[in-house]
Amino acid sequence: MVTASGTPTMVEVVTRLVGEYTSKTPQKLKLIDAYLGYIMFTGVFQFVYCCLVGTFPFNSFLSGFISTVASFILGVCLRIQTNPANVAVFKDISVERAFADFI
Repeated sequence: MVTASGTPTMVEVVTRLVGEYTSKTPQKLKLIDAYLGYIMFTGVFQFVYCCLVGTFPFNSFLSGFISTVASFILGVCLRIQTNPANVAVFKDISVERAFADFI
């Protein structure tokens, strides 16, 4: 369903996004995306818990939250380096080396 101005609706955009993601994204990248989703959920959960319950002990919250942010950043770097669309950019880095850097 297209609106009167000729732009697609939000449902169409999301449907196309999901369809292209499932058909064109390699299985390895989907696995990395699931890991990134889990890490993001963990960080959001820690932040909401801290807002609701309190910040005692604050250093425990900081260490947990900062470690989730760092894990997310490392996961994004792994996803970027192992994406087949970025082979020309990371031609000197193999997939095995990118995974070893992540570990």
